[in-house]
Amino acid sequence: MSQDASEEVRSEGDLRNTGMSLKHDREWDYELDRIVEAIEERGAEKVGLQFPEGLKRRGPAVADDLRELTDGVTFLLSGQPCYGACDLDTYLMRRTDVFVHFGHSPMKESDKIIYVPLFSNVDPFPIMEESMAELPDPEAEEYADEEPAVGLVTTAQHMNLFGDMVDWLEERGFDVRTRRGDDRLTHEGQVLGCNYASADIDAEHVLYVGGGKFHPLGLAMEHPDKKVTIADPVNNVVTVADTEQFMKQRYASVHKAMDAETWGVVFCTKIGQGRWDVAEEIVENNENAYLITMDEVTPDRLRNFGFDAFVNTGCPRITTDDGPQFHKPMLTPGEYEIAVGNKPLEDLEFDTFHGTW
Repeated sequence: MSQDASEEVRSEGDLRNTGMSLKHDREWDYELDRIVEAIEERGAEKVGLQFPEGLKRRGPAVADDLRELTDGVTFLLSGQPCYGACDLDTYLMRRTDVFVHFGHSPMKESDKIIYVPLFSNVDPFPIMEESMAELPDPEAEEYADEEPAVGLVTTAQHMNLFGDMVDWLEERGFDVRTRRGDDRLTHEGQVLGCNYASADIDAEHVLYVGGGKFHPLGLAMEHPDKKVTIADPVNNVVTVADTEQFMKQRYASVHKAMDAETWGVVFCTKIGQGRWDVAEEIVENNENAYLITMDEVTPDRLRNFGFDAFVNTGCPRITTDDGPQFHKPMLTPGEYEIAVGNKPLEDLEFDTFHGTW
């Protein structure tokens, strides 16, 4: 095997025994019957469908399926970017009788909105078995009198099996600690890309079952006292969250911004991402800070502004995921306070959202 091939295996794992062996053909439960029932109950004539970015290509097929199950209903697809339950297309929602949001669990309760979480059909238990190597050994002598405590968290896509995951771990000798975080979270044990309150449990080890590294990385940043093991059933690989490289990138951005004379304070107008009080406070206390409002925060949209640095008061992922792509330093509100000298560098922490909007 070539070096490139071996690196690919390490990054994605062996996909032959997972749903990802046919990753592009994998099916989700779109809960069409529930949607049709809601349409009939409300006598809906116009229905909005909003999909996350990775599933937008499935939108036309889902609309076709719903057309076959209904009569005289117009289905409208949202083209707005969608990265979470906080990312609702309010323009389309106001112009439809029923609005269906796919891929996330409820955050904003409304009689008009139907949330379809799109539960994954990938079996998480084989990769959980592999993750045991990174968890404390229940057979170890130090646990002779008590079971080792392990926290369990996952995302909305695997929440349908969360209870089974708890039972699975308990059967293997673990004291499983779980909780529901705050009002931004729908389920016990659920984490979002901006909220890890469900991991605020009395356990030094936390097992994250889910795809991607952003959620467990944020979890490890929010709870630096815990070892976060990632059991990824999507890519069939087990890793341990490592915040070192991420911290280096954030420290570098803060240092670059320390010489900034002018600041652009970005306020995101998306319904679930705006922190107006935070943005307003920064502008009020810095005569060289200017408020910028926009719905979708992208590097191209900010390039025409001549500010030395930016503060993002919207979704934390704008800063952490896209930060290196911005032409000037893009900081979180907490990082801004460090850059202007209001807080020491050691106070750097992960930016999170709490509560609903």
